[in-house]
Amino acid sequence: MPYPPVRGMLTPNRSLADLTWLRVGGPADALFQPADLDDLRDFLAALDPEVAVFPMGVGSNLIVRDGGLRAVVVRLGRGFNRIETGINTVEAGAAALDAHVARVAATAGLDLTFLRTIPGTIGGAVRMNAGCYGRYTADHLLEIQAVTREGDAVVIPAADLNFGYRFSDLPDGHIITSATFRANPGDPAKLEARMAEQLAHRDETQPTKDRTAGSTFRNPAGYSSTGRDDDVHDLKAWKLIDDAGLRGAVRGGAVMSPKHPNFLVNRDNATAADLEGLGEDVRKRVFVESGLTLEWEIMRVGEPVAP
Repeated sequence: MPYPPVRGMLTPNRSLADLTWLRVGGPADALFQPADLDDLRDFLAALDPEVAVFPMGVGSNLIVRDGGLRAVVVRLGRGFNRIETGINTVEAGAAALDAHVARVAATAGLDLTFLRTIPGTIGGAVRMNAGCYGRYTADHLLEIQAVTREGDAVVIPAADLNFGYRFSDLPDGHIITSATFRANPGDPAKLEARMAEQLAHRDETQPTKDRTAGSTFRNPAGYSSTGRDDDVHDLKAWKLIDDAGLRGAVRGGAVMSPKHPNFLVNRDNATAADLEGLGEDVRKRVFVESGLTLEWEIMRVGEPVAP
């Protein structure tokens, strides 16, 4: 089908595998990388309303199935990654990396250090209410700027997003373009030291050198790990997986990380079907062993390969 003219890049039948951290997935009907906000608005306003649109960040929390995605994937880039600091506020474009926002804020003496070890972009962090060490995006967000499926620019206060654990009530079809956060002041050197400690702990406990998509399943406890010595692990996803004997479990080229069993790893040219299938195997076994149903944290989209 013909698409509206754009000033950015529009690529039909674009494979998404190289755009996800797990390096799997078939093609999207088209990939749109808008030049700027006006380019995004004009494209959405002119696009056939029957055409599905899927916003995608850097693919850090995503499995695209092997048959691909019947949609126009919108991937924001350089026109949406600015970061501006104010008095106790930080405004960041949706394409800005969480880690980079944390570093820029710290340099300005503002504490968004919890973002430092969260993979992905600000848009994804808002969408999933990302968090760690007992702090969440919802704790700091003031408002977001977004574009509707019809191409209208809107501002949505944080309170209207009804945040929950790994959840936001973002209206269907909306694409986040930027977010404004409240940040407490702090000494830049101390903030840098805290982030260094967080990174060291992450590298010690998580398979950061492997192809993963972050945590695979949400914690049944309903909150993230705090990182404190008195943290309770009984209802953490990794503990349930470990107790079920699934640390290192394998399906095709996919494995549950021996280092951290709540991380799916593309170890040996896994397909999306290998990864999702292993995840489902884990969910079934954990339910049998514990009576608890693990819920996916990784988003799975698209169609499987036809048999």
